[in-house]
Parts: sequence; C-alpha cells; structure tokens
Amino acid sequence: MSHPLAASQKTHPQRERTLVARLRGRQGRNLWFGLFIAPFLIGLIVFVYVPIGWSAVLSFFDARATLHPTTFVGWRNYQYLLTDPLFRDSLLVFTVFALFIVPLTYLCSLALALALDNVTWFRAFFRSAFFLPAACSYVVAAMVWRLSFFNGARFGFVNSILHRFGADQINWLGGQGYWYWIALVSLRLWLQVGYYMILLIAGLNRISPSTYEAAALDGAGRWQTLRHITLPQLRATSAAVLMLLLIGAFQAFDEFYNMLATAGTYPPYARPPLVHLYSISVGGAQQDLGLGGAGTVILTAVIVVFGVLQNRLTGMGRRMS
Repeated sequence: MSHPLAASQKTHPQRERTLVARLRGRQGRNLWFGLFIAPFLIGLIVFVYVPIGWSAVLSFFDARATLHPTTFVGWRNYQYLLTDPLFRDSLLVFTVFALFIVPLTYLCSLALALALDNVTWFRAFFRSAFFLPAACSYVVAAMVWRLSFFNGARFGFVNSILHRFGADQINWLGGQGYWYWIALVSLRLWLQVGYYMILLIAGLNRISPSTYEAAALDGAGRWQTLRHITLPQLRATSAAVLMLLLIGAFQAFDEFYNMLATAGTYPPYARPPLVHLYSISVGGAQQDLGLGGAGTVILTAVIVVFGVLQNRLTGMGRRMS
C-alpha cells in the first residue's frame, strides 16, 4: 500500500503541467496572444503611463528646466493654474470645441457610413478615398490649410472662390471675427470623418439583414428603420466612437498651434489647454515642468469626468435589451 505523501508528490507535477497548459491555452493561443500584445503593452507603459505618473509627481514640486523634483511646493502649482485666467479660458475653449466638434463629426461619419454601406459599385474605392485623410499628419494638414486654403490672401483657394462670387477676401486666421473656427473645424472633419466612418460601417455590418427584412415586411419606411432598428443596434459602437471623439477633441493641439501660432499671439478663444501648457512647460523661458505636470493632471481629470458623464448619457456598458 502506497503512502499518501508519495501519492501527493506524484500528482504534484501533473498539477503543474495542467496549470502550464491552461496558461498556454489551446494550441498555445494565450502564449501567442501575449507575444503579439507585448510590444504594444510595453510601449503603452513606457511612453504613456510612466510619463503621466511622473507628471503627477512633478506637479507637487518646483521643477524648472529639469525633469527631477527639486523643491516640494504641495498644491501651489494647482492653485496657480486654477486661478490663472488664461488657463481657465483655455478650459472653456476646449469644452466649447468638444461640444461642437464631437456631435458634428459623429453625424457626418454616420451619414457617410449609411451612404457607403448601401453602395454596390466601387465600394472599396469610396471607402478608401474617405479613409485616406486619416493617415495624413495633423501638422502637414494644418500647414496646407494655413498656407493654401485659408491663408487670407487674395490668391488663397477659399478667397479665390469668394472672389468669383463677388465677395470680399477674408483674413481667416487673424484679424477681426471668428473666421478661424471654419478653418479649424473643416480641418478636423477632413482628418477624422473617414476613420470613424469605418468604425460605424463595422457596426452596421453586425446588424442582421433579417432584421431589416422583417421591418420591410411590416411596412417600415427608411426613417422608421433608421430610428427604431439601425440607431439602437449601433448604440455600443456609437458610444465608443463618441468616447474617442471626446478624447481627441480634448487633446486638440496640432491644428491650433500650427494654424494660429503667428507672431506668438492667438485670436480670442483659440488657445486650448495643451497649447497653453506647452507654452508654459516647453515654450517659456523658465520651462516650468511642475506647472505643466499639474495642468496634465487637471486635464486628465476633466477628460475622465466628461467620459463618465458621456457613458451615463449614452448608456455605454449597459446590456442592450
């Protein structure tokens, strides 16, 4: 008769092999999955999470022209930014910009997705044509918009069109008025609509064709089908798209900086937080990275708050009935 201890010692390697097999997954799928996501995960930790964490640390110190904490100042950097009129105005700028650009981009992307989803001829060509601007650099696109389309001169593309209709030329990116918003919004739409159109098309492809067939048999029209079938079935995809649009709007920097940073001045209500923080932490003579870190933490907190509110309003995460 074998001893119970000896029996347990024999089964111990078997348990280890079973645990290793579970970790590897069927046909080593878990192992391959880990190998594929490892570069992205390492890059995310090194280039995103570590800088955010170090910015939070620097926000409590007087770090001028250095990445190393020097003098502990507590909440002084936060108090300075929250009482700074320029920073508060920048928060208002990007809030208004987000409230305007997010629904506009979503509606344009949804309209294109619905239009191209029903196209039978040259479908791949049209989808690729609308998606290509998403691969363009924001800096390059901003310079093209600034120097070619909305440069304010008589020979500019938009002013040339206005001149043909007898209208006066407009100084789009300076001077009086708020004409620069047309340039900023048109640039953001051109760059983003195609990308989110692809995401919404993917959501449309998940809707079962039998649902539309049943609606057609019941005599539902085009708008009734859109309202009662398409939009409810797109709720999860729409919530994800709106969340990405919101984060992208709050991170607006390239178009504002490269189109409006002329002679070191900005038109009124055209200085978003990232541009303001860049001028403090990098562009200024003192390079106050402590203030820049505090602004990063504040901006991250605002994005989180708006994201949670949006999730509550759109119902993202709820089980669809």
